Amino acid sequence: MKIGLLMVFHEATARPGEFAQAAEELGFESLWVPEHPIMPVNPKTPFPQGGPIPDVYSHMSDQFICLAMAAATTRRLKLATGITLTPEHNPIVAAKQIATLDHFSGGRVIYGIGAGWLREESEILGVDFPRRWSQTAEYVAAMRALWSQPEASFEGKYVKFPPVRSYPKPARPNGPPVLLGSRDRNALKRVAQWGDGWFPNRVTPDEMQRDLAVLREECRAAGRDFGALDITVMGGIAGERAAIQAELGRFAETGVGRFVVALGAFGPGDYRARLEKHASLYVG
Repeated sequence: MKIGLLMVFHEATARPGEFAQAAEELGFESLWVPEHPIMPVNPKTPFPQGGPIPDVYSHMSDQFICLAMAAATTRRLKLATGITLTPEHNPIVAAKQIATLDHFSGGRVIYGIGAGWLREESEILGVDFPRRWSQTAEYVAAMRALWSQPEASFEGKYVKFPPVRSYPKPARPNGPPVLLGSRDRNALKRVAQWGDGWFPNRVTPDEMQRDLAVLREECRAAGRDFGALDITVMGGIAGERAAIQAELGRFAETGVGRFVVALGAFGPGDYRARLEKHASLYVG
């Protein structure tokens, strides 16, 4: 089982480069950085987990700058967005950023995506919120064209451009893998139709066994190879090493290949010791 880390970087946390270097040294496979570009002051949309939206959502640093800092201090660590709110970004500019990071990191980018839950944030940034997943799928298709073609053009509802050149290309011919971080009613169908993988949050092994059986059927219907998908779970497991390793084993039996540990705020003075504790519980 590959073990990754989800870390929110902000003004009071460890710096991304130093944190990533320590994570790689301790055997973690990947670093996942989330985002909210902005946070409206008085949103009407309820927070999915209940209660007020945590203040840290207003302090999330730019994920691509954090991942670039992580790339500069590491050699093997995968660099993952967990998640990018894809329809909130210009796809031509985003394709350039992602390709540049993937090129200079030697093909280490994982592009984890979502379509957003906070309507007020999305609409400020130009999202067609009721059809945000259709917009997301089109943006990804446009980015893949820019990543893979010497002279790419695109004609869609949300993005249109004549033949253009965009370099550098990603290290991998078709660009980084696109993993969908969604559990809505059509998520598995989308993964089967155009995703490279799936990474739900806060799920149990039993839930994964049920959902992956559905995903296998969706892949069969779409003519896709389920075995080629990157199946990742994000969350946390309670207990000491034996209990955690047993639970990771249960996830592995369902077809999960990576578990990403969602961390709290690791400060500049204690991040190394806390990472060492997590490594002793999860890694190897």
